[in-house]
Amino acid sequence: MAEPRLGAELASPFPIATEPQKPRPRKVPELPILERRNWLIHLHYIRKDYDACKIAIKEQLHETQGMCEYAVYVQALVLRLEGKIQESLELFQTCSILNPQSADNLKQVARSLFLLGKHKAAIEVYNEAAKLNQKDWEICHNLGVCYMYLKHFNKAKDQLNNALQLNRHDLTYMMLGKIHLLQGETDKAIEVYKKAVEFSPENTELLTTLGLLYLQLGVYQKAFEHLGNALTYDPTNYKAISCLKRANYLSPFDWKILYNLGLVHLTMQQYASAFHFLSAAVNFQPRMGELYMLLAVALTNLEDVENAKRSYEQAVALDQCNPLVNLNYAVLLYNQGDKKGALCQYYEMEKKVNALKENSTLDFDPEMVDVAQKVGAALQVGESLVWTKPVKDSKSKQRVATSSKPSSTQQPLGSNQALGQAMSSAAGYGKTMQLSTGAGASAPLAKPPSLPLEPEPGSETGPEETTPSTEPQERRKEKRKSRLTTE
Repeated sequence: MAEPRLGAELASPFPIATEPQKPRPRKVPELPILERRNWLIHLHYIRKDYDACKIAIKEQLHETQGMCEYAVYVQALVLRLEGKIQESLELFQTCSILNPQSADNLKQVARSLFLLGKHKAAIEVYNEAAKLNQKDWEICHNLGVCYMYLKHFNKAKDQLNNALQLNRHDLTYMMLGKIHLLQGETDKAIEVYKKAVEFSPENTELLTTLGLLYLQLGVYQKAFEHLGNALTYDPTNYKAISCLKRANYLSPFDWKILYNLGLVHLTMQQYASAFHFLSAAVNFQPRMGELYMLLAVALTNLEDVENAKRSYEQAVALDQCNPLVNLNYAVLLYNQGDKKGALCQYYEMEKKVNALKENSTLDFDPEMVDVAQKVGAALQVGESLVWTKPVKDSKSKQRVATSSKPSSTQQPLGSNQALGQAMSSAAGYGKTMQLSTGAGASAPLAKPPSLPLEPEPGSETGPEETTPSTEPQERRKEKRKSRLTTE
């Protein structure tokens, strides 16, 4: 008898669970040979390891027989950084052949042409790039710069205005203001720079340029306000100082130049140098009270309180109109614990303010008003008899000098910064010297290759016709605690 099949008799009516088959791991897709080393080339380039970058580019171009657009593009950038502009231009032209629909390639070709001084050719290429990308502010900006070098100022202004409509940039404002200055349109240039400062209030280049323009027009209050703001954001800004140092070299006995040099060094908190220039100015102009006041500010910050008081006494005796002299003196006396003397100076300040109100419609500085109200409150004279409306605090600086050794029983007034202390006094003085500067030329900046064009400093026709100008940088540190005495 045949044995029954085991499989047939023991067949289960339920399905037998089986393990699912594991999917086979996929291979990492290989990059096309044209792009295999692009990441490595990019990495070396952004790290500025140009030797390793050139090695990776050479290997990539060897494998692709020179058909890798990205490798050629980066090689052209490296050559440009090395100063080989013509070789860089040829490689960018190769990129344009490999990818004729790339606006970036055309922009780099045009930039190379600009650097070679071929402005008309650069304009033609930029126009071709604009056909591929009509809303590129950089193209409009660069067209404006090229037209400026060709002295087609109206076309340049049109292109720069188009760039500002697409995207607002500090550099475009600078170029537009420069063109207005080249055409002798100072008022329009100031309007442009004012809009630029509203857009970028911490740009020291814009603040300095606008301040120097106001100085040339004799608008001293606004001039020192903008120059003071520039020094607040960048205390080492040397542009105004370099102009004054040249002027002092040419005219060493002009007290107005010495006055301004002392003023600027006060704003930079270089009090020893400020004392040096202000003392020299006093020797040539011994009857000007404000010079003694600024001298007192420098002495206060040099911790020479006794001589600071003597300077304030001389300033009070000579100046019968400026209330800031008495206000600064009141703050010094209060911080030294002499409340009686401070109160006397405070009342003298109020008398001068009342006289100015009756004889003129002069608008007082808001920060001066604010400090005067604080001094009145500290001296317990109630609300100010002169200014009763509260004044908003200003964004930057205080206008009053203080002592560095206040009494331990009272809260010191003012601040230790000399910026506002000097600015407000100079703003009200109508005989301050005008600084002579260039027509708003901007200094060259270190920039990546994709940024817009900038003209060379001091150039107004073309790079092939100019030589780079240099300005001395006054960055010497001052000893703040040296003991000095007045005459």
